[in-house]
Amino acid sequence: MKTWGLLLPIAAAVFVSTLGADAPDAEEAAPKLSPQVLREIAQVEAEIDRIEAQTIERLAAPPDNQIQQIELLGKAMLYDKNLSVYRNEACAFCHMPETGFTGPVSELNRTTGAYPGSVRTRFSDRKPQSHAYAPLSPVLHYNPGQGDLVGGNFWDMRATGRRLGNPAAEQAQGPPTNPVEMGLPDIACAVYRASQRPYRVLFESVWGAQAFAIAWPSDVEEVCDRPGPPTAAQPSPVHLSAMDRGRAGTTFDQMAQSISGYEASAEVTSFTSKFDAVLAKKAQFTAQEQKGYDLFRGKGRCNECHRDGGPGEDPLFTDFTASNIGTPANPRLPYYEENQPDQSGYVANPQGASFVDGGVGTFLRQGHLLSQPSAVDQRWLKLAPDNQARMQVPTLRNVDKRPYPDFVKAYGHNGYFTSLKEIAHFYNTRDVLPRCKPHDAGEGTTCWPAPESTDNMNRSKVGNLGLSDSEEDALVVFMQTLTDGFLPREQP
Repeated sequence: MKTWGLLLPIAAAVFVSTLGADAPDAEEAAPKLSPQVLREIAQVEAEIDRIEAQTIERLAAPPDNQIQQIELLGKAMLYDKNLSVYRNEACAFCHMPETGFTGPVSELNRTTGAYPGSVRTRFSDRKPQSHAYAPLSPVLHYNPGQGDLVGGNFWDMRATGRRLGNPAAEQAQGPPTNPVEMGLPDIACAVYRASQRPYRVLFESVWGAQAFAIAWPSDVEEVCDRPGPPTAAQPSPVHLSAMDRGRAGTTFDQMAQSISGYEASAEVTSFTSKFDAVLAKKAQFTAQEQKGYDLFRGKGRCNECHRDGGPGEDPLFTDFTASNIGTPANPRLPYYEENQPDQSGYVANPQGASFVDGGVGTFLRQGHLLSQPSAVDQRWLKLAPDNQARMQVPTLRNVDKRPYPDFVKAYGHNGYFTSLKEIAHFYNTRDVLPRCKPHDAGEGTTCWPAPESTDNMNRSKVGNLGLSDSEEDALVVFMQTLTDGFLPREQP
């Protein structure tokens, strides 16, 4: 159960005022995360370091196949903390394998929903998505027959893939210069940092000796140690010649393509769940799992958006469209408090407590976005009103993958939900149960708060499904069959 009155103290308890441990000096003061969060973060960081060390060892004798070399490069970069402004946050910090490549810190999932960036005072406005299966999303396009935008990456589809032909690659270009994530002030900083890493030799072997043949200015270290965003007067603070700027841009593209190559590999996008085993006739559903699958395809209406496949279709459990399911605002997000300049003068959320996530519509209107790796097709501007507040339908693969049974996962674009049962109950009863009163102890059980936004809210497939409590439970049990690792990974 959740209420503003109950959750705000919980969220506040995550922090105590002190100097940020990861900041380089006292100028970048930060609230320190709670002891429980710090313990979990330390465990995650130790695992990141372990995986990175193993990956670097493989560089001594890399595969002789170029595709596998690209995958190895991508993995090395995903686990490289040096690609963040304070060298303290790898991409993997929000995307670890033990949780299906989404947020790996249970206490953050339970309390804040969003994750801190390299500058630990800065949090995003959304929960981390899974990057498993993300490379299988199509390039963003408009389907006039169904009246939908389809494809892209990110909750708001803003990694369109229109430039690189690969949404996952364009998604990988967002976090490095996102001020509330990895925080670098310039894409050239990511290239410069990569040029100093052990995978440089393999990168040049795969992508060419020109990749890092850049005349770096004498102040590049100093510039890249300052958190972004850059100033309007100097949008590219690393001063490069036109030729070197072009080379840095191309190398940054190749870094992103390497990362997406790893994300598409069998190590990440593996199709090894019990569901896949049942399809292959190597396992059978239990009676409750089969009941849940029947409900998923029938009364629950889940399969209408979370597609389980069809002729010529992989069972990816998303149709790559966007929808506003009416998720309530999540008062636990620290983002609501990020309306004042921090020690670097950055204001992440000028709207403060009045912020409403506009989803795909905000992207199309080129509104206030924390990162925007893909250019907007201006021909789509007219689609913005019909896409306001809509969020991409996420894959349900690995939706319940967790390292231990009581690990908390967050669901919904803002992490409002903290269990599969809760979000199944919401889909079932959003329009049946009354609105919660302030401090209502029944929130999430006998009442629901108002939606964060009612713009384009899905009223046809969500809200009054008529499921019993046991039918909700059966749906949850079926979704647990989508966790990878049931079958051994196989490569042809």
